[in-house]
Amino acid sequence: MPAIGPSPIPDAGSAVTGLVIGVDEAGRGPLAGPVVAAAVILCKPRPAGLDDSKKLSRDRRALLEDRIKRRCRWAVGVVEADEVDRLNIFGATMLAMTLAVAALCENLDEEPHIVLIDGNLTPHGRRPEWRWPARPIVGGDAIEPCISAASIIAKEHRDRLMRAHALAHPHYGWERNAGYGTPEHLAALRLHGPSPLHRRSFAPVAQLEMF
Repeated sequence: MPAIGPSPIPDAGSAVTGLVIGVDEAGRGPLAGPVVAAAVILCKPRPAGLDDSKKLSRDRRALLEDRIKRRCRWAVGVVEADEVDRLNIFGATMLAMTLAVAALCENLDEEPHIVLIDGNLTPHGRRPEWRWPARPIVGGDAIEPCISAASIIAKEHRDRLMRAHALAHPHYGWERNAGYGTPEHLAALRLHGPSPLHRRSFAPVAQLEMF
């Protein structure tokens, strides 16, 4: 399920060549909820202060998210928990990245020159829909600004989804833990059992369902 930012690329009236897309994901580790990937083409000048989303305060991430969404091109791809169980978390992450880049490219006049992806693997050869040149960068969310921007968009988007899900499933504290296996979350799982949004293939959830 992609979501797309409508903002135009600044200076688009001039000849734009060599488009670079940055991609990162959020939500590989949680026990519940979707995995979300974001794809970003930075504007010029790019927003100041971009960094790995995990290194930024919540307020700083929110500010940068707003600036990225207003001025840059972006899209997200969301893969829900049942698909995580069907594909496994790696396959679901590759799909989310593919959905994000495909959604972003739908509104471009040209294909990207390169897609830079945080990590050591890319969807190239792993998803049949993937058609773009790609390069993995380990630690890219801290060293490549376009990937940093994608990490901010992905985390903020997923955190919002989990806060919304927490309204319907208040026992698990998702508005605080975003679905990660915190002591609070694990205690609620033992007491209330898994929700429809829990990942049945993840060990703490699967072990509970054995009893």
